[in-house]
Amino acid sequence: MLNSAFMLKSKAMADIDPRISQAEKSLEETWRNFEEIKHYNQIKVLKAFQKAGIQNSHYSWVTGYGYDDLGKDKLDELYAHYFNTEAAIVRLQLVSGTHAISCAVLGNLNAGDELVAVTGKPYDTLQSVFKKFVGKYNIGFKEGEEELSSNTKLAFLQRSRGYEWRDSYGLDYLKRKINLVREKSPNAVIFVDNCYGEFTQIEEPTDIGADIIAGSLIKNPGAGIVAAGAYIAGKKEYVENAAEVLTAPGIGTHGGCSFDQNRLMMQGFFLAPNIVYEALRGMSLASRLFQDLGLETIPAADAERNDIIQAIKFNSRERLIKFCELVQKNSPVNSMFSPVPDAISGYDDEIIMAAGAFVEGSSIELSADGPLREPYIAYLQGGLSYSHTRYVLSEIIKAISSNS
Repeated sequence: MLNSAFMLKSKAMADIDPRISQAEKSLEETWRNFEEIKHYNQIKVLKAFQKAGIQNSHYSWVTGYGYDDLGKDKLDELYAHYFNTEAAIVRLQLVSGTHAISCAVLGNLNAGDELVAVTGKPYDTLQSVFKKFVGKYNIGFKEGEEELSSNTKLAFLQRSRGYEWRDSYGLDYLKRKINLVREKSPNAVIFVDNCYGEFTQIEEPTDIGADIIAGSLIKNPGAGIVAAGAYIAGKKEYVENAAEVLTAPGIGTHGGCSFDQNRLMMQGFFLAPNIVYEALRGMSLASRLFQDLGLETIPAADAERNDIIQAIKFNSRERLIKFCELVQKNSPVNSMFSPVPDAISGYDDEIIMAAGAFVEGSSIELSADGPLREPYIAYLQGGLSYSHTRYVLSEIIKAISSNS
């Protein structure tokens, strides 16, 4: 048995670039920190399940309006317990994180109200959303914390970096901004876009003062097994306002059939702390390997992480495209195809995307994308299995090194 185990290990290592094991040794302390976060959040999730009293009977669903869908109601309760909020709405009918953000923001504003993006210019897809708010709904929109005033009705904070060359915003940073909003705009609703950030730290934005947050189920909280949907969590009044944009005034959180997905959405949430841990390990390994190859990366390999994304600066259109081709080639799904740069609605530049995922658009699964503009940055993200990410990175650095 020992000989067989040794032979198996030797064979596995033969397929992996030796630089991988060197990088792994250098990251042991960083990964121990990730593991402690995972353990902490897993217990938080477990206690949320227990507080909500989840039972097998909550897997069942009803047809039509979904008014008597007890599983749907329990799912809302589960998220509210975890995020330490008064209420939550978790729905398949929220088609994306952007949709959830739109409902949360628009539901808590009226015509003539002022919206301030405290963390500065929103990422590409949200820019078009906020422009519509201005033109169609007569919402006043300003960018930057210096624009906060007593007239501000909703303060928007963005956790993710979008396609910017910077780290995502950590909770310490967000807490300082939240305190600033409380000081300058005491009556403002504080909203945090939580996409990509769930379970990466032991606190969430609602633990540090955010009134309402939103995120996507095909990112962190769905753990790769949830097929669609998004969530909004926060103070009851604000969640209900958002729900009335999603459904209709008077219906709010009461409507929305769950289409036999309650079990998967609950199970995905239970698995999420461990899946995010797998992704964090893979992204830190990517950072170390590309740093060792002389490329700039954000965040650094041993840095604290606030999302599941690793930015790598290639300074070359060809190398960015090749990187995405190799991610696609080593994916479990659609590995026979090659990604091609193309124009995408909401973006000024061509975008290349590699995504051999089980769920279309799932960014908790290993994927990569980036705009075809200088300095040609790839945004690698997710990874359901560290072993898979590890192998893909080995193949990529072999290919890059041989072409250097």
